[in-house]
Amino acid sequence: MKKIVVLISGYGSNLQALIKAQQQKQINGIISAVFSNKSNAYGIVRATLAAIPTHVLDAKDYANRVSFDLVLVKAIDYYQPDLIVLAGYMRILSPTFVQHYAGRIINIHPSLLPKYPGLYTYHQALKNGDKQHGTSIHFVTEELDKGPLILQAKVPIFPSDSEEDLVRRVQIQEYNVYPQVVNWFTEGRLEMRNNAAWLDGTQLFPNYY
Repeated sequence: MKKIVVLISGYGSNLQALIKAQQQKQINGIISAVFSNKSNAYGIVRATLAAIPTHVLDAKDYANRVSFDLVLVKAIDYYQPDLIVLAGYMRILSPTFVQHYAGRIINIHPSLLPKYPGLYTYHQALKNGDKQHGTSIHFVTEELDKGPLILQAKVPIFPSDSEEDLVRRVQIQEYNVYPQVVNWFTEGRLEMRNNAAWLDGTQLFPNYY
């Protein structure tokens, strides 16, 4: 059974979706540990309730990003993970970290990449009068939010929507598609090859939703 390590920074709702999928045997793997860079992240509580080992590393205790990531890599490697899942992890990973786990890190981002990388995606979509928004799951590379796309889910934006309305609509999709993609990987169906995502031997993007 494949081993999964999840990195979080906050509330951990996508982590909870992964825990639920694991408990319902919808993922051919086990979440071996959860790491957070925030000691007050509620995701730590979620992991503890599910009897998953948790670790907190505070970046303030390290001289720079690389030194922090080297310690993080050493701590993660104790679990010998097959897959690193970023679930609301709000730190930019160093090239050292990304290269160490090349092809084994995935992230979920609340926009239809390449549109709106970075922060405040919901605000930007509403401000710009977009008709749709969504979420993207991608392999992580050294360029922020520019790794090979695996799967996207789209939702409509209605004229009366608040930012909270849109967040809830997108998150419903996230809680369904993220466990699905994790399972693809743990079943050996998904891989990063030639800087693209491949599922069952077929390149996924640019035309896969």
